[in-house]
Amino acid sequence: MGKIVVMGAGSWGTALARIIASKGNNVTLWDYNEERAELLQKSRVNKKFLPNAEFPETLQVTSKIEGLLDGVEYLIMAVPSQVLRSVMEKISCQLTEKTIIVNTAKGIEISTGMRLSQVIKDEILGKFHKNIVILSGPTHAEEVAKNLPSTIVAAGESECAKKIQELFNTENFRVYESNDIIGVELGGAVKNGIAIAAGAADGIGLGDNTKAALITRGLAEMIRFGEALGAKAETFSGLSGMGDLIVTCASTHSRNRYVGQKLGEGRKLQEILDEMEMVAEGVPTVKAVYELAQKKKVSMPILEGVYKVLYEDKLATEMVKELMTRDLKREF
Repeated sequence: MGKIVVMGAGSWGTALARIIASKGNNVTLWDYNEERAELLQKSRVNKKFLPNAEFPETLQVTSKIEGLLDGVEYLIMAVPSQVLRSVMEKISCQLTEKTIIVNTAKGIEISTGMRLSQVIKDEILGKFHKNIVILSGPTHAEEVAKNLPSTIVAAGESECAKKIQELFNTENFRVYESNDIIGVELGGAVKNGIAIAAGAADGIGLGDNTKAALITRGLAEMIRFGEALGAKAETFSGLSGMGDLIVTCASTHSRNRYVGQKLGEGRKLQEILDEMEMVAEGVPTVKAVYELAQKKKVSMPILEGVYKVLYEDKLATEMVKELMTRDLKREF
């Protein structure tokens, strides 16, 4: 196996690095903070995010970026969506046509409206763009680190996607293959906005009926949006669509659901974000999706409601009332 580097030592980057290293591969996990990287290397555990998941012997940690990717075969990007471009700017000169780039963040770049694979292509100037794979699905790092059975999708050109499928697959981490990069990316991005709505329903004190409605009608919005941007409708019925939507709307591990819950309880957005140690990707992504939906004239009432709560200070209770009193329509 060739050189493997995971960029981003948050919970998900750490969990993924552990999976690959546990199969006997030599893996380098990169963190931008020198002090934190040294602590991870010395303690052999990410006490901040995954305190009970010790590092395999074949997993090393560094903060050095010069020469880090020389000869790298697999580059796993696990940095937040809104900083992906800045990190790619620093490392793109080290990449070659032999490198397979795997992106694991879920979002859309606010400044450009680009999907994250497009951001990567932009930074590598289109070179070896067929080597980009998207890894996405209903996989919270906390459960993956405990080796609880989980499933995920690797989307990309067939040969590259198959290699990533084989790289990550274990008896507790089952990887499926897809060629619908657009659908897999958009499913992972848009579901975070719907999860904020589901969390808001929890915070207000609404019931299971409400959450079921938000998940189901949220899925309909994801499909409409995806088709407008060139995705396959059936992709959203799979793990990276429906599967990821369900777990993100329901799980206590979900940062986006948590943000929505606190908004439903009457907290202010900035106050919530200031208290969080990890990134809630849905907050910036909602803005990007909303602007794209407006441009493409895609009807997304739930997503639009979340946008108004996040960026126009609308109360979550008002969002629910607006959604429930819209003009009557056919379901399909």
